[in-house]
Amino acid sequence: MQPPTTPGPHFASDVDHDVRTTDALLQHAGLVRNLRGSAAGVTRRVRPERAAQKMLSKAELYEPAPAPIVVPNGVHWIPVPGWHPSGRGRSSWLWNGFSTRKGGVSRAYCADDAQGELNLGFTAADDREAVSKNRRLMAEAVTGHAGTPLITIRQIHSNVLVRATAGDAGRERPRKADGIMTDEPGLLLAVQTADCIPVLVADRKRRAVAAFHAGWRGTVKRIVEIGIGRMRLEFGSKPEDLIAAIGPGIGACCYAVGEELLSSFQSQFDYAADLFHEVYDSDPIRTKYPMLFLTQRAPGHSPIGPSLHLDLVEANRRQLLAAGLKPNAIQSIGGCTSCQSDLFFSHRTSHGHAGRMMSVIGIKPR
Repeated sequence: MQPPTTPGPHFASDVDHDVRTTDALLQHAGLVRNLRGSAAGVTRRVRPERAAQKMLSKAELYEPAPAPIVVPNGVHWIPVPGWHPSGRGRSSWLWNGFSTRKGGVSRAYCADDAQGELNLGFTAADDREAVSKNRRLMAEAVTGHAGTPLITIRQIHSNVLVRATAGDAGRERPRKADGIMTDEPGLLLAVQTADCIPVLVADRKRRAVAAFHAGWRGTVKRIVEIGIGRMRLEFGSKPEDLIAAIGPGIGACCYAVGEELLSSFQSQFDYAADLFHEVYDSDPIRTKYPMLFLTQRAPGHSPIGPSLHLDLVEANRRQLLAAGLKPNAIQSIGGCTSCQSDLFFSHRTSHGHAGRMMSVIGIKPR
């Protein structure tokens, strides 16, 4: 029997190199090798580091929405600046806009003595005929004709996209997707939101349009970035010819999230740290009466303190840039659905009892 061989210096250096390489890969994946002698291959999850070095207040992150326009039928809505079809610019062929909760005939989400609201989603709490009437009012507000076909999708928080045609106008059940696009004039495409981020995109050369629904799940799955790629395949769109508008949704000022979302974004985007902020509570009562909120817990163990907030608007702007759009071709409309719950529906602020807004885009017939 041969005596055991003592590893030489070159063998040891190779092992050290392999260990360092493995540790680097584990660290990149958010894992760390167990160094306490447990079974080989056992790893533990590293607590993600907080993203921002500077803590911000909610007020510093808040971006209000522009004042909506009010049309004769009572609908309050927000067109994309420079995209209004009554204009004479390069985007005058576009129908587009973002609804608010104001106007309409729904009674499900407003006070008994208030006027009706513009809920555009077929929710369990609202009357279907009221929602259908609201949809006709919204189509009329944007296009001038209540009978303009409004094409919707059944949103599932995915990166699935569909191409709409005139045949979708008569479809009894919308197709499952979170992105919808067309190059057919006369159709008004719509995505529904009540906190998630709506993104509208138009190709000025090919005259094609798209609408995307981007909650955090769809954003992690790159719904907007993939959608731009689909526009290139379907319509021959070139990124330099595209313009985009990011509509009202829950802002970084209000979107407090858990550490697991930071991990999810870090696994997909090298710029994930730019999307998260440490936000401290700027509640005026806490500021005026700080002694009321003191606890006896050790530092770091109290629930009071800064929270981690996600900026979904910036996340989708970065995807548009990654897809090749020019920075000056991307508009952020502003508006936080949580801060401005008098103007927008907010699923989070209302604890799930909320209507839906619509973000719409279409090609005006010649």
